[in-house]
Amino acid sequence: MSGNIHKRPKGAARILTAVVAGVLALSLAGCAAFDSWVGDVKGELTGNAFTMKAYSNTGELTMTAHGRKVGMEGNETTDDNGDKVMSSVVTVTIDGKEVESCGDTLVFNEDDLEPEKDFAADQLKSYDDGRLSNNTLFAQPLNRFKNLFGKARVVVVKSQMGSPIEAFGGNDVYWKVCDDLPKTTKLMIDGKALYIHRANFQIIDKDLL
Repeated sequence: MSGNIHKRPKGAARILTAVVAGVLALSLAGCAAFDSWVGDVKGELTGNAFTMKAYSNTGELTMTAHGRKVGMEGNETTDDNGDKVMSSVVTVTIDGKEVESCGDTLVFNEDDLEPEKDFAADQLKSYDDGRLSNNTLFAQPLNRFKNLFGKARVVVVKSQMGSPIEAFGGNDVYWKVCDDLPKTTKLMIDGKALYIHRANFQIIDKDLL
């Protein structure tokens, strides 16, 4: 008994395998992680618009800037033995213009991602009117602002000295350490990117406040 056996072309089999693997990977990935991947691809292709804020070690705002194409890279230097090491200076490029920063906390939030509580702005107002007792950084724990947050999770960005700078609310939050950006962590908050350089952060379930 004989019959014709039809073999699937090798190229088609490889394509089918790749498609199945891709669908499986997407089904296993969380929504927030997928948003992070999409944002990275979009950034490489068209560039995302970000606001950069620079803060001192104690959380005082020292500079703001905005741009559509934002990049950051470390700089090499040499130690006493003549070996190359990473410098503490980073170069930030915003629409082709450069800022060299050493030691400051830098926060980059994507357009449409606004903090629900700006502690640094409160600090500035307190200094302006002379009433330091109203200064959020010294007198008011985060619990007092629970009702400001309408979403399930609260992301608090802090200075290197531990002073709260900004707080964001989100339902879907994901973070990762950036391999290509020096001392920088990327957070995705409901699909919007937040990069923090030389900063501490907390992600808190609102019900704990």
